[in-house]
Amino acid sequence: MSRKHVHGPTMSPAYTGRLSTAPVPSLRLPDDPLDPQAAYRFIHDELMLDGSSRLNLATFVTTWMDPEAEKLMAETFDKNMIDKDEYPATAAIESRCVSMVADLFHAEDLRDDDPASACGVSTIGSSEAVMLAGLALKWRWREKVGDWNGRTPNLVMGANVQVVWEKFCRYFDVEPRYLPMAEDRYVITPEQVLANVDEDTIGVVGILGTTFTGELEPIAEICAALDQLAQEKGLDIPVHVDAASGGFVVPFLHPDLHWDFRLPRVVSINVSGHKYGLTYPGIGFVVWRSKEHLPEDLVFRVNYLGGDMPTFTLNFSRPGNQVVGQYYNFLRLGRAGYTQIMRCLSDTARWIGDELRGSEHFEVITDGSAIPVIACRLKGKRPYTEFDVSHALRAYGWQVPAYTMPEGATDIAVLRVVVREGFSADLARALRDDLITVLNSLDELKPKGQFDDVQPFAH
Repeated sequence: MSRKHVHGPTMSPAYTGRLSTAPVPSLRLPDDPLDPQAAYRFIHDELMLDGSSRLNLATFVTTWMDPEAEKLMAETFDKNMIDKDEYPATAAIESRCVSMVADLFHAEDLRDDDPASACGVSTIGSSEAVMLAGLALKWRWREKVGDWNGRTPNLVMGANVQVVWEKFCRYFDVEPRYLPMAEDRYVITPEQVLANVDEDTIGVVGILGTTFTGELEPIAEICAALDQLAQEKGLDIPVHVDAASGGFVVPFLHPDLHWDFRLPRVVSINVSGHKYGLTYPGIGFVVWRSKEHLPEDLVFRVNYLGGDMPTFTLNFSRPGNQVVGQYYNFLRLGRAGYTQIMRCLSDTARWIGDELRGSEHFEVITDGSAIPVIACRLKGKRPYTEFDVSHALRAYGWQVPAYTMPEGATDIAVLRVVVREGFSADLARALRDDLITVLNSLDELKPKGQFDDVQPFAH
């Protein structure tokens, strides 16, 4: 009896088909379409070469959210945040989020029955928020001085500001006046501020949680010094607070600390929702004390999306799902939930700080008590550098940045650990154990530092 050949379905192997025999072009559009599963597999496999975001202790940006939040955000990828007439529910959620942020920072003129009473807007991270706040400062300065032709506005801030402030000054023709650090001081002082402001200063920037060390700048003291200056010389200089890192931490860890709109000289505040707001990137907010601090000339009105719509953003179309994710966090956690999380993160950070302080290797600069960030440097003369330690930790999967400090302290190199939601006490112990292993190895093997080049600085 002859054997009959049975034709089955065409075999479509995962890795011995097109992906193996015909490489997908990466710099031009392919000639033919890919099967969706093959396209997914190709990109998914390439992304495996990235580091683990959960072990990335360089970034302040959120790397874990509740599955329910992820589901909501996936369901709203297609919502255009700018199209408020077509998506009124998403627009209402944005307005509520802005109102909640303004209330958290003690803004004026807030009414419980009117979210629109808050003066602010959601942004793509704090970078856009900074640009908007800076523009408002510049426009109010122009209104105040009248004939400003031939005059150069300036902005006073520490050399420790995030690079977006340098971008703002360059893009919008403002002279940056950077206040230097010192080898034992990594924040600005009121005395430095007073020595650098003049009648062309559009504002002073204070940082609530610096990128370099996580420290809180003395905003209340800076405001008091500027109040005295206004009283004595009539020079009225507003203050903007860059609370990108600390704005969703300090109100819960240090509720009695005055840094926000409780200080009359503070006119605007920016904050990153995608940092300790606990939302995936990119989402931020900028809020003003009241509507009088946002010049009307900066607000545009369009009606070609279906209704009269005021807008004050640098971007136009952007997804609404980040705002939805932030709203989920606000409702899900409330004040009690944020307080619990920030205390837990602070406890973990301070435990790491204590472990580093107790070792023979490190001098701790910040211990995680201000915001959950630890910065440290090697102490004593050692045959290796902070860059060596950072490089060696990568072999264990950890990304712990090493970098030099800003102007005035450039001879100082530090390591920084950012403790975020999802970084458990067990992971903290694992980091401690791997760090001990790395240091023991370096003590034995390194005759001199071999990784002295400055690494990319992580936001």
